[in-house]
Amino acid sequence: MSIEIANVGKRFGGFVALDNVSVSIPAGQLTALLGPSGGGKSTLLRIIAGLERADTGRVEIDGVDATSLPPQKRNVGFVFQHYAAFKHLSVRRNVAFGLEIRKRPKAEIRTRVDELLALVHLEQFADRLPSQLSGGQRQRMALARALAVEPTVLLLDEPFGALDAKVRKELRDWLRRLHDEVHVTTVFVTHDQEEALEVSDEIVVINEGRVEQIGPPDELYDRPANDFVMRFLGPVTQLGDHLVRPHDLQIHTGDGQPAAAPGRVTRITRVGFEIRVEVTTATGQVVTVTLTRNEFLALGLHDNALVHLTVAPNSPTTIATSPDHRSSVSPSLAASH
Repeated sequence: MSIEIANVGKRFGGFVALDNVSVSIPAGQLTALLGPSGGGKSTLLRIIAGLERADTGRVEIDGVDATSLPPQKRNVGFVFQHYAAFKHLSVRRNVAFGLEIRKRPKAEIRTRVDELLALVHLEQFADRLPSQLSGGQRQRMALARALAVEPTVLLLDEPFGALDAKVRKELRDWLRRLHDEVHVTTVFVTHDQEEALEVSDEIVVINEGRVEQIGPPDELYDRPANDFVMRFLGPVTQLGDHLVRPHDLQIHTGDGQPAAAPGRVTRITRVGFEIRVEVTTATGQVVTVTLTRNEFLALGLHDNALVHLTVAPNSPTTIATSPDHRSSVSPSLAASH
């Protein structure tokens, strides 16, 4: 089911949480609302769910104006960061809860719950209490409970934020596979750039109550609309007055590189499979370059080595910096230096 958000505004006292926000979310898609804390993404999600009322604008779900509808009339499933489990009920009863209050037949409830527990790989834990599950298992239980009532829209508010890095990675992979199976329109809030890039079909970048850019992950990463989006969606470094991805820079140890920036290696750090090389240019600017281990060994780099920096051919667009973080896309450094 598609979601249309048109000219939505929301204030809390003098604080502008959302400023004339418009977003179109296609049916069956997994969309990430990505941005810094306090940027407005959770407020927008709660307005879609009906848990907050917008001051201005409208929300349509599957072509129906839902702006004034209460949450229970919107047919949305909502999963919070901290599970909100019924601690005294078993996993099975937690998942069945929404069906029971809708007074569905017992046989139907049993069949539906069995299907969902199998879908989220919790069938062997059906009779346990939530306190007997791991954090990742409790979050899968929460997702099963939200899906039990067959919502047209699934809303997730920082669903993996309370979990450690390894479990978050496992659940990201699992959520993507789950979505590909059930195809319910899903919107999730996150401030984790890697999570949004890895899982979503489309990303809505929200900052200070405004939409900065909307598009597929590759488009936002390679062709950011401004320097805020570029900085927020991955590592950046600055060469001259342009922002560029560290892995899009090349280091040359010989002479004869036209339009290259000369510098000296001032720090080398290995982080797992990559090598981060800091180069201080002739103007005193510290530039970070990311290399693979093999690239690093082939260059034979060492502290104080004299080098030249260029942008790799065919690299994505770079961004000219701007004090108000609303700068326009600029040509590649390879062409502009």
